[in-house]
Amino acid sequence: MRPPEITTRARRRDPVQVVAVTGGKGGVGKSTLSINLAVASAAAGRRAVLLDGDLGLANADVLLGITPRHTLADLITGHRTLDEVLTPVRPGLGIVAGASGLLPLAELDEAGHVGIVRAFSDLTADLDLLLVDTAAGISPGVLQLTQAAQHVVVVVCDDPASVTDAYAVIKILSRHHGLRHFRVVSNMTQEPQQGARLFDALQRVTERFLDVTLEHSADIPSDELLRRAVREQRPVVEAFPGSPAAQAVRRLAGEMTAWSAPEGRGNIGFFAERLARPAPRLQVVR
Repeated sequence: MRPPEITTRARRRDPVQVVAVTGGKGGVGKSTLSINLAVASAAAGRRAVLLDGDLGLANADVLLGITPRHTLADLITGHRTLDEVLTPVRPGLGIVAGASGLLPLAELDEAGHVGIVRAFSDLTADLDLLLVDTAAGISPGVLQLTQAAQHVVVVVCDDPASVTDAYAVIKILSRHHGLRHFRVVSNMTQEPQQGARLFDALQRVTERFLDVTLEHSADIPSDELLRRAVREQRPVVEAFPGSPAAQAVRRLAGEMTAWSAPEGRGNIGFFAERLARPAPRLQVVR
């Protein structure tokens, strides 16, 4: 069955699932995961859009092997609408590309990030899923885009700094922005039990100091075919669909469809007007 096209006909009012992929530390593989989740979701029949939320060193378009005509820079400067910036990638998949090497975007203030979130309410394209690939670190921009999602996926790998930085992200989002539920993906694991151990290490420290719930959503194994796909600028779920990493990503993409929005979230911003219940005003990160 051919996946549906991303179109810009009549505006849909159905709820859109919004998933932010973050991790704190750079190099944990969150961009590769975000891209492959988006491609796998589209192949499974969902209308998906990937937002490259790294406004200083964006690379999702590079990893997909495409060259968008327009980026978020055109939206922020007012030269293009979000519908014009949205670039078709595959049937059922589009990307809102960031920009690389533009200092004004890297230093975008709080109002600018809130403006990006609000712009999605005017998007006329049909979609079921928005995946937000955040930048590394805990800058106000990262926190602003993350807190505006319904689901937060925190990516960790076998590196002490990765677990430490993941804890820092969870701590700030929970203590200062009211987020209480986080989904953890163990990435690039070398053996079957390594992912569970990484999750347990993170959970022990959060249980001791924070009032949050963590859920181990997936374990993505280290895979030479995934590294080869990255070098070839191809999603592994397309280039090597039978590889262990591709199979794990497809399972996660399938499970995402059953995720329900956490109760009591106070900072949902993307597509807030499409929620079944009224959404509180988006909190500005300070």
